[in-house]
Amino acid sequence: MFKISRKTLIGFIIFSCTLLLISNTLSCLKKSAQNVLAPQLSFLDLLKREFSGIIFYHRNMIQAEKLNAGVGALRWQMLDLKELNQENIRLKELLNFKQKSSLFLVPARVIARSPDVWSCSVVIDKGKNSRIKIGMAVINLQGLVGRVVECTENSSKVLLINDPSQGISAVVQRSRQEGLVNGTLGTNLIMRYLPEDAQITEGDIIITSELSQFYPKGLLIGKVINIGGDFSGLNRFAQIKPAAGLSSIEEVLVVIP
Repeated sequence: MFKISRKTLIGFIIFSCTLLLISNTLSCLKKSAQNVLAPQLSFLDLLKREFSGIIFYHRNMIQAEKLNAGVGALRWQMLDLKELNQENIRLKELLNFKQKSSLFLVPARVIARSPDVWSCSVVIDKGKNSRIKIGMAVINLQGLVGRVVECTENSSKVLLINDPSQGISAVVQRSRQEGLVNGTLGTNLIMRYLPEDAQITEGDIIITSELSQFYPKGLLIGKVINIGGDFSGLNRFAQIKPAAGLSSIEEVLVVIP
């Protein structure tokens, strides 16, 4: 049977006590060193955090700028796609209208507007090469737009029906009362030379008459929104809201006789 000698046991006890003493001493020294160096260590930690924050802030700022640029590009792409979709819808509607209409129509796009405040006109991207001539009527899906007053090979100027120089022979669709529709440079038109007993009321539809010099019979001009009388009391007039949105037209149809 194995037996530990007295000498060995004493040596083991001394060795253990020595290790314990060294361990306690080192622990005390570590705590003392930490207490002494605590301010310096805290300052170093602060510097480390601030330095890291600067580095990460710069990196994050660059990433944010890249993301914002990407978002901006996507937003423009979405707007372009939306605009193309709306344009395709309008062109499809024009094509369907052209196919169903008994008139021979040439579709055109508005490419410019007159800057002159005393006239109302637009420029379209079709001209003589598309069989368009001066005097031809111009319409859109909603109604009458105007007539061609100037023409080049590949473009034409269209005088809108709200131009003061325009005079359109018109008729009340319901009662067949005739009158002359003029532009006002504003959003509405005026139907003049109506007798006192004229059969016309608010809501009546006004169309071109067969007496019109430039326009085919039956084109929709607009709707009566107000009735008034002149100073003499002998004639009446009617305010007409154009069927076509003249301030926002983008595509039109030219009527070829």
